Amino acid sequence: MRNIKLVVEYFGPSFSGWQIQKGVPTVQGALVEAVFRVTGQKVGIIGAGRTDAGVHALGQVANFHIEHPLPPERYRDALNSYLPDDIRVQSSEEVPEDFHARFSATHRRYRYLLTEERTALYRHYRWEGVSPLDVDTLHKAAGLLLGEHDFSAFCVTASRQENNRCRIEHSRWCRFGPLWVYEIRGNRFLHSMVRSLVGGMVNLASASKDRNPNNLTLESFENMLARPAEQR
Repeated sequence: MRNIKLVVEYFGPSFSGWQIQKGVPTVQGALVEAVFRVTGQKVGIIGAGRTDAGVHALGQVANFHIEHPLPPERYRDALNSYLPDDIRVQSSEEVPEDFHARFSATHRRYRYLLTEERTALYRHYRWEGVSPLDVDTLHKAAGLLLGEHDFSAFCVTASRQENNRCRIEHSRWCRFGPLWVYEIRGNRFLHSMVRSLVGGMVNLASASKDRNPNNLTLESFENMLARPAEQR
């Protein structure tokens, strides 16, 4: 039995997320179908992370076990011939039997793109039309995320688990031309956590924040990390 590792990229808006769901297109579902068409076998495909609907991937890692004579490096081109254009397998290789895309991962990394103005080139890849942002506030908020925290306040309520703690190793905002880019790296992420964190930081740093007394402050943002959601 071979353990095949894939590195996959995909265009998020074409799919209802990574995980197979009945009646809607998903990345995992498309990969399972492609493997079946290549090998005639139904396999379970494991992803390093279950991206939400609309989220792109530059290098999602996945693996599956199969008994088939096709050389491991040939899976890339074979699967790509059956996958939709919005999914590409970048590489395929055989890995040790105990490799597990989710549990063997040492970290996961996300990038979130924003623009203050509408653009033609980046329209499928960013949140556009945000208010002008205060640089110092963005950097301070990003720094508060470093270390291990309970992020239950920044995920979908129904998805909260017994353990909602994540360890963040890198959290940084950068400016590239018209783009604001937020990059975060950690051992794990909760459902909609990155999206919620970015929304909170934009709320903090927005030039128009003072017009709404319900907006966050750096103190209240930090308190959301210090105390689990059920305690507030």
